Amino acid sequence: MSVRISMLDRSRTRRDQPDAAALTQTVARAQHAESVGYHRFWVSEHHGVPGVASGRPALMAQAVAAATNTIRVGSGGVMLPNHRPLVVAEEFAVLTALHGERFDLGVGRSLGFTKPVREALGATQAEPSDFLRDIASLREYLAGRADITMRPSLPGTIPVFVLGTGSGLKFAAELGLPVVVGGPLIASDPAPFDEYRAAFRPSAECPEPYLVVSAEIFVADTGSEARELALPEAWAMAQSRLTGAFPPLVPTTTIPAPLAAREAEYVDQALEFVIAGTEDTVQDRLQELITRTGADEIMSTASTFDTQALYASDSRLVEVVKSL
Repeated sequence: MSVRISMLDRSRTRRDQPDAAALTQTVARAQHAESVGYHRFWVSEHHGVPGVASGRPALMAQAVAAATNTIRVGSGGVMLPNHRPLVVAEEFAVLTALHGERFDLGVGRSLGFTKPVREALGATQAEPSDFLRDIASLREYLAGRADITMRPSLPGTIPVFVLGTGSGLKFAAELGLPVVVGGPLIASDPAPFDEYRAAFRPSAECPEPYLVVSAEIFVADTGSEARELALPEAWAMAQSRLTGAFPPLVPTTTIPAPLAAREAEYVDQALEFVIAGTEDTVQDRLQELITRTGADEIMSTASTFDTQALYASDSRLVEVVKSL
C-alpha cells in the first residue's frame, strides 16, 4: 500500500445511549481497524461537549492499546494550551513503557469550545509563540534533553505530529515535524502543501516532510447510501451552528425531510468536504486528493449512528486505498 490509511475516532455519543457506550465503541472500533489493516488509530480531546464522550486522549489511548496488539495508537490530538508539556510527555512515556513503541503524539493549540470550558481548563488564550514553546519543551522531555529527567525513561522515540490549518503547516515545517491537516484547506489549491515541503527543516525525528490529510470518508453500495451514512454527523454539525451545542448522533430515519432552509444550508456545507460514494467514486476522489496535496497518508474521521454500517465502510475503505 503506497499510501497509508489511518483512522481518528472521536468517541461520538449516540442518542439514547450512555456516554460509556461511546468509549467502549471506540475500543471495539480500534480492534476492528487493526483486524482489517489500518496503520494507526487516534483518539481526540474535547471537553464539555454532549456529542463527544472522551476528554482524555491518554486514557483512551491506554484503553485502545490494551485491547489491540500492533496498530499504532495516538492522539488527534492533545491540546497543549490545556496541559503542561512535562505531564503530556510523562503520560505517553507510561503508555510506551506498558505497551511498547507504537504511540503517536498529535498536538494542537485549540481552546475549549465555550468560555466556561476555557476557564475551567485554565486556558483562555493560545498564542502561536506559546504553542511553539510548548512543542519545543515537549520534545526536550521526550528526548531526555530537558533539565528534568522524565520518568519513565523512553527506550526509543514517540513521534510528534502537528495538527492544524495553514499555521499548523508553517509550524510543522519550521520544527521539522509531520503534519495532519483536514477541513477546507484540503479542498484548496496545492500551494500550502508545496510551501510546507519547500520550507521543511529536517529533524532527527522526521528527516523528510510527511503530510497526513484527514476527511470523513464513507464507502457504500450506492452514492445515496453513502450520503445517508454521512448525514448524522452533518446533521449534528448543522445543529451545533443553530443551537450552539454539538449533539449526539441520531439515526438517519429521525432526521426530518425536507429540512428547513437554514438546516439544509448548514447540512450541505457540512457535507461539502465529505468523501462518500461507491468504491469507484471514493477511489477517484482520493486519487485526486493525493495528487493535489501530495499526501503520504489518509486519515478517515468518519462517524455515523449505525456502528455496523460504519465498520463495513471502514473495511471497504482499506480495500479502496490498497487499489490506489
